[in-house]
Amino acid sequence: MSVDTEAGRLRSEADEPGWEVDPDDDWGVAVVATVGRQLKLRREAAGMRAAEFGRAVGYGEDMVYKIEGGKRIPQPEFLDRADEVLGAGGLLSAMKEDVAKVRYPKKVRELAKMEAQAVELGAYVGLSLHGLLQTPTHARALFEAWQPAYAPEEAERMVAARMARKAIFERSPAPALCFVQEEATLRRPVGGTMVWRQQLEHLLEVGRLRNVTLQVMPTNADAHPGLSGKIEVLKFADGTAVGRSDGAYNGRPISDPKQLRILELRYGTIRAQALTPRESLAFIERVLGET
Repeated sequence: MSVDTEAGRLRSEADEPGWEVDPDDDWGVAVVATVGRQLKLRREAAGMRAAEFGRAVGYGEDMVYKIEGGKRIPQPEFLDRADEVLGAGGLLSAMKEDVAKVRYPKKVRELAKMEAQAVELGAYVGLSLHGLLQTPTHARALFEAWQPAYAPEEAERMVAARMARKAIFERSPAPALCFVQEEATLRRPVGGTMVWRQQLEHLLEVGRLRNVTLQVMPTNADAHPGLSGKIEVLKFADGTAVGRSDGAYNGRPISDPKQLRILELRYGTIRAQALTPRESLAFIERVLGET
């Protein structure tokens, strides 16, 4: 094999061996720096140059230096291969759990942590489908439409982060999840007809889960408290809660009981004005039939 052919075979930054580290994410920076330092120490202890190690794991020399220098977040496959090549006995592979958390933006990670602890979640969304209800292709189409445009790698990172949050549906005991969606969010063909149909089918599947309540707010409904923006309330096992509303408290997360009661009152009013869960599933079925 020629040098040019071999170099072409090695995966580069464009082949997504990792992601850039968010410099504002102190914990993330520390984790990736520690992983990179361990990789470098073990590579040097094994007497391997960066280029030789890169060929062994299937990545270019420049990418090896970026990962060892804490500039790139390595993929799980990279750590597994590095563990095998360097004979680390599973120590490098064991770092995948912390690295997996760092792969997602700090704000998304914090949101996913709260969702993972919540025993009840209630949300009203008027402009787009709630992130927990989106399919990967639907989410990708939304990120690709963002302005200024995301780089392809960053868009994929955001999609992966959003899909990781859907682990909430697999929890046991299952949390109570309630979503109210404006009719317009169901009728917008995000990503084209096929992506739109798949999204509607996914909504029907999720809406039939025993711990999920899915309601539709029809466009011809009267004015309601959700017209000022998204509302979301998460409740936890210890009796505490966190809420947020685009139209209240400057959109900041709040935990004050008095403020939470106001959000709960607004959300309760929205639910009362929306179609019932049974009517909502029938409505989504009709929209699907029209596509």
